Amino acid sequence: MTDVKKTTEKHLMVFSGRAHPELASEVADLLDTPLVPSQMFDFANGETYVRFNESVRGCDAFVLQSHTTPINNWIMEHLIMVDALKRASAKRITVVMPFWGYSRQDKKHRGREPISARLIADMFKIAGADRIITVDLHADQLQGFFDGPVDHLFALPILTDYIREKYGDRDLAVVSPDAGRIKVAEKWAARLGGVPLAFIHKTRRTDVANEVVANRVVGDIKGKVCVLTDDMIDTGGTIVKAAEALMKDGAAGVIICATHAILSDPAVDRLKNSPAVEVIVTNTLPIPDDKRFDKLTVLSVGPVVARAIREVFNDGSVTSMFDGHA
Repeated sequence: MTDVKKTTEKHLMVFSGRAHPELASEVADLLDTPLVPSQMFDFANGETYVRFNESVRGCDAFVLQSHTTPINNWIMEHLIMVDALKRASAKRITVVMPFWGYSRQDKKHRGREPISARLIADMFKIAGADRIITVDLHADQLQGFFDGPVDHLFALPILTDYIREKYGDRDLAVVSPDAGRIKVAEKWAARLGGVPLAFIHKTRRTDVANEVVANRVVGDIKGKVCVLTDDMIDTGGTIVKAAEALMKDGAAGVIICATHAILSDPAVDRLKNSPAVEVIVTNTLPIPDDKRFDKLTVLSVGPVVARAIREVFNDGSVTSMFDGHA
């Protein structure tokens, strides 16, 4: 009888790649389970080697890797980890990618372009992933790219709770950096108590990456502290130009908020010199010391990711975590 119980009992194991060990360690600590020890290194030609130092047979595996720079290396390592688990007879493999690499390439803007976000989903499925947990997708339709369950977590409660606590006594307005993210901005406005909403009308060049041609504020933001929200900050050009447009239009101040701090050069310099009084991000991606600056505040998604893992492991409801507010 004891043997039967042992073979049917669920066993949670958490695995981490080398991209963001700090977040993985935080999540494992919150789950009160150690990270599975492993060997990972690169051969001279750049190929990645992965081996787990413990048996994973029959386990419920959660494989955490942040798709950060150099992004192709860490995605490949993530895939190899999943393949190793599959071949070692893990019972279920959940890929935890706080930031979904290539998520901006979710549709074809012009002929002969790839849909790289779909390719990423396909590769993880082929590698052996049964499920994906991710945070603040660039577009909701990415959930349909993976042939299996996708748990879409939201940093919105973490960010808005911080803003309410620090700036709750100010006259706030929520500003979307473009018309396409108005629905997300509406959720922000609701979470902050029904504050006014505005957006930036912008024209983006399709032939040059990360370049915005023009900004124009749509909505009344005069005299208000504007909470400028986006899902990610890459080079910072778009969001800094938006902050400048808001100040020019009469805003009392600007707070920049984003979930994913990619911070490719020259983002740090742009943000440092921007009119924003504070830049608030989360730790879905690692932020090295040389990219931290006085105006930067980093909030942790560790508790949200850990709770989602616990819900999945216990066959609970991840959706209920957000009480319909995200």
